[in-house]
Amino acid sequence: MDVYYSLIKKINMKKTLVLHPQDPSTDFLSPIYESVKDKLVVRTGYKDKERILGLIREFPRVMMMGHGSPSGLFNVCPNEWGFVVESTMVKDLSPKTENLMIWCNADQFVNKFNLKGFYTGMFISEVAEANYCGLKNISQQEVDESNECFSRVLGEIIDLPKELRYDKLMKGEYKKLSENNPIAKYNYVRLYNR
Repeated sequence: MDVYYSLIKKINMKKTLVLHPQDPSTDFLSPIYESVKDKLVVRTGYKDKERILGLIREFPRVMMMGHGSPSGLFNVCPNEWGFVVESTMVKDLSPKTENLMIWCNADQFVNKFNLKGFYTGMFISEVAEANYCGLKNISQQEVDESNECFSRVLGEIIDLPKELRYDKLMKGEYKKLSENNPIAKYNYVRLYNR
């Protein structure tokens, strides 16, 4: 019993839940939450949907990132349930205003369920995605430059109030990069906050 109460006490002291499925192709997102204090980061173990739902209920701020679709955030761990975040979790995400949802077409999920926070539309993070979106002759270096800048800059301002954070992101270094980098340009116009 003492171990259980100790775990609950540790969870209650934390303010941010990070759901970021373990996937080398999205590891570039880690700097977004590295500096966040009082966080619980969950990279694996999404087999138990009720456990994840219970965690979502416990935290005032939930950061969700990785690969996804209009239906939610994908679980890329083999032999586990298909989504980390999906429609059955909306009831528990809705009251939270500081959500962070970074996955391809998260905007469709957010808009459908009227969620609040920072979110992305189609977000190119790989050369194959650039080709799929009609951007030709894109180099890995351009993709890496966009990924690194976006995550680093957002990580530096992540704990600011959401309106100020969004304003700094939209007027700062990532905007400047978007003027010369086609990936950053594509992604920049698909960053949203409400």
